[in-house]
Amino acid sequence: MTPDGFQNKFLKIGYSKRKNGDYRSPLGRPFIGRKGIGKLALLSCAKRIHIATKTEQSDLIGGIIDNSGLDEAIRDDLSSQEYILGSLERDFTAELSDLQHGTLVLFEGVTNGIFNTIEYIKKSIALYFRFSLIDSNFHIYVNDEEITDGLLMDFSDNTQFLWKINGFSDPFIGSMKDVEHVIELESALNVKGYIASVKKPSNLKIRGTQEKVTIDLFVNGRLREKDVLRHIPTARIVENYVYGQIHFNELDSGNNKDVFTSSREGVISDDPQFERLLHEIERLFKEIIDQWDELRLDSGDDGDPDNKRITKKERKAKELFQTTLQEYEETEEFKKGGLVDKWAKTLSQEAQFNIPSYTECFISENLLRRYVKHTNMAMTQEAIDEARKWKDRERDNKGKANISYNVRVSNDDLYYLDMMYLACLVDKAPADNPKAVGLNRSAIIYKPMRDAVGHTSLLSPIAKQQLTIEYENIKARLSNLLHELGTTEKK
Repeated sequence: MTPDGFQNKFLKIGYSKRKNGDYRSPLGRPFIGRKGIGKLALLSCAKRIHIATKTEQSDLIGGIIDNSGLDEAIRDDLSSQEYILGSLERDFTAELSDLQHGTLVLFEGVTNGIFNTIEYIKKSIALYFRFSLIDSNFHIYVNDEEITDGLLMDFSDNTQFLWKINGFSDPFIGSMKDVEHVIELESALNVKGYIASVKKPSNLKIRGTQEKVTIDLFVNGRLREKDVLRHIPTARIVENYVYGQIHFNELDSGNNKDVFTSSREGVISDDPQFERLLHEIERLFKEIIDQWDELRLDSGDDGDPDNKRITKKERKAKELFQTTLQEYEETEEFKKGGLVDKWAKTLSQEAQFNIPSYTECFISENLLRRYVKHTNMAMTQEAIDEARKWKDRERDNKGKANISYNVRVSNDDLYYLDMMYLACLVDKAPADNPKAVGLNRSAIIYKPMRDAVGHTSLLSPIAKQQLTIEYENIKARLSNLLHELGTTEKK
């Protein structure tokens, strides 16, 4: 700043660069201030603020804003012209000697409660003061270290999925090397940005603080609303994994009214433009919710248990499949993109159906066995012969394997019978009455698919459909039998 700019613009409370109709700097940067009160935020950060500044044409100037002296001036009702800044006590010439122009700020006696670790300050500037990342002519240094996207490696290295809105790109996105999937989102609004998902919720934390990154709203490059999702809460688990930036410059595009709150860190909630933006973010986020769940499951991670895209049984089956797969030794072939990884992804889709189907078979058949034993139902000769056949086969196989111990927990004939024979024992429809309801009729159709699942085969689409239908019939009939048994025993 020149001496005139420092005295009559920077130090003047309420000074507006826009009053002459200008909305951009000579370099074409949009003005991000509006009321000329942002400088007051400095006074809440420290007891004394040292400011030194110079341009290519002017010498170093500056001064000290002392909060205690300012309080005294307010009590004495001094005008702004009567309040004199303290003289610089620290020589900044050395720090500025290598620069043709620039400004240095020193905070002395930082206020309690300010997150003032150097790492936090650096990352906050990189995250929220984006000019230092996207403008090659704009540089910010903290303790002589330039603010670059390298400070955000904690986030870029742990980003798993990325959604780009209307083709948005910047150096930070370019630094994401290990993103598994990049999805393009389109919006009719003149909005850009990105929403990213990390591998674990803890990856969102800013190290050394209690703060975490969120999805934030920027207007003309300035952070205007932190955590914009709080306006559209979904109570979905995906919210614990996402961060990003939404850029919507139309909230401050020139002569339009001031829509920002008095704190300058929020947007007036009932502004029509802001409401339009929130509706659009909500629409985009609904797309992300389903895509995130699918991508997470495909990557072998837990997804969103509240997502109705697949059934609870299918979700648990896929999670069990992925957990079991991870127990295999990590070899080159199992790494992402390898041949075995591609095979496993195909099997994962089938596991969503086969694992629940096996569980359904296990439950229904064992309930029938318990039913037979509980009611002391007599075995038919046909059932005895079937059980003996499987016992003989098991004995032969044990002999070949040189196994002398019991494989099954019980040698009871019932445990050698499948659904078809159990159904005939429990609920066999008369052969001469084709309209009569009986478990055995469903079990006959059920058997080919049941055997395929039991032998870990993959089913055709029509077989899956038939298996589901017949299982529902069996489940309904079995429920009725158990209900009738319970009613009888109560009597």
